[in-house]
Formats: sequence, C-alpha cells, structure tokens
Amino acid sequence: MRQWTEFDRTVSIPARIAIHVFKESVRDKVLYGLVLFAIILIASSYFISQLTAGQDVKIIKDLGLATIQAFGLFFAVFIGTGLVSKEVERRSIYSLLSKPVRRHEMILGKYVGLVLTLAVNVAIMIFALYALLGYIAWTTPENVRAAWDVAALDPVMLRAVVLIFSELMLVTAIALFFSIFLNTILSAVLTMSLYVVGQFNADLRNFEAVVDSQAVAFIAQVAYYLLPNFASFDIKAEVVHAVPVPLVYIALTGGYAVSYIGALLMVSMVIFSQRDFK
Repeated sequence: MRQWTEFDRTVSIPARIAIHVFKESVRDKVLYGLVLFAIILIASSYFISQLTAGQDVKIIKDLGLATIQAFGLFFAVFIGTGLVSKEVERRSIYSLLSKPVRRHEMILGKYVGLVLTLAVNVAIMIFALYALLGYIAWTTPENVRAAWDVAALDPVMLRAVVLIFSELMLVTAIALFFSIFLNTILSAVLTMSLYVVGQFNADLRNFEAVVDSQAVAFIAQVAYYLLPNFASFDIKAEVVHAVPVPLVYIALTGGYAVSYIGALLMVSMVIFSQRDFK
C-alpha cells in the first residue's frame, strides 16, 4: 500500500483504500478485455436488429441493457468475491492490518473502490450504447423515426441503468460479505446462487398456497423478507416498450438497495472485526 503516501493526510483511510482498489482494478487487463467484449456485443446487436424490420431500436436497447447487466454482474461477482478472500489466501492481510487501519475502514474502502470501478465500466458501456443509438437515429429517415414508440436517445432508458447499477452495488455487497469468511470460488458460487434465488423471491410470498406444510410456508415467508428481491430492479422491458416507470418506483427501489447494502456492510464489518487471522 505504498501508494497511500502520495495522498494528502487529510484524505480518510477508507478513501485511500477505495482509490487503491480502484487503481488496482483499472490496471487489470482482464477488465479492459471484458469491457471491450461487452461493447462489441452491444455493437453486434445492431446487425441482429436488421433481421427484424421495424424493431431495430427496441432490440438494440433490450440487448444493450441486458449486456450491461450481465457483464456488470460478472464484474461484481468475480472481482467482489476476491476483495478480502485473496488478501487472506496470499497472506497479504497481515501486512495490511499491521498498518494503522481499522478493520471496518478496510471493508468500507474496498467496497467503495469496487463500486467506483463498476461505475466506470457501466458508464463506458452505456456511452457505447447511446453512441450506437445516436448513429441509428442519425442515419434513419425522419418518417421512419416518427413511427418509433420511443426516441432512440430516450433519456428514460437511464432509469433502467440506475436500477441495474443499484442491483450491481447490492451484488457487490453480497460478494464482499461472503469473501470475508469463505474462499473465492465458494463465495462466487453462493453469490450467484443468491442472485438466482433473488430473481424468484416474489414467489415465496404466496408459497403457502402451494404447500400444505405450515412450517415450510413460514420458512418461505421468512426467506421472502430476508433474501434480496432482485426482480424488482429489472425494468428493461418497461423502458424498451415505453411503459411508464414512475420516478417514485426508482427512488423506492434504490432506497431498498441502499438499506440492504448498509445492513450487509454493517454485518460484514462486525464479522471481519471479530475474525482471528493468527
């Protein structure tokens, strides 16, 4: 962590850790390859859209947003799960904790650093998507554009991006939580499993109508309130097909993500503070 000495002493320790994590992630050539591949997929959606006359803009938006979500999820899971577990596996955690760094500051700094990395990657991909949509709008005759349900450069699409990023922040917090006491592979498996389960979390609410056992129904109810509801973050279809999505819904869903993230980080800090690395 020699890079810390380059910053002013007024910069907080979590901020220094976050900047360090961000720099380390940016130096990782794998990230560049993944972002480039995601941009290529977004661009390839243009050629796919040519197979469906009159639906090209909708297909590009749908595939573009899905690509951003999928690659963002990959970043969050496979980089987030290594934030702490790799430090432990490499024994570098001992030299880090020997510095005047509190354990909760380390957790907070690493989380913020990865979120910054995610923000940059998502920004690059959404810029590529809007650039492609702008090119299509520029090369499409005005009479054809008039028949579109939504303009190609519709800013409402950013509402879907906001919720996608909120979802990725939540996945990152989950990945960080598991990485505190599990190895990288197991952390990634559990994070992905929880993400998949969270897509069907709403079904647990009415589980008692499917099963006869009251105990199973009770467990399903508890799981419904404890597990993250990832399905609520997915408004891609609504945005693409011009279905109104109120700003209140965006705010409430974003608030739900922030609350869940805060709870996960608090638990992560407590567990990490109590862990014995001797």
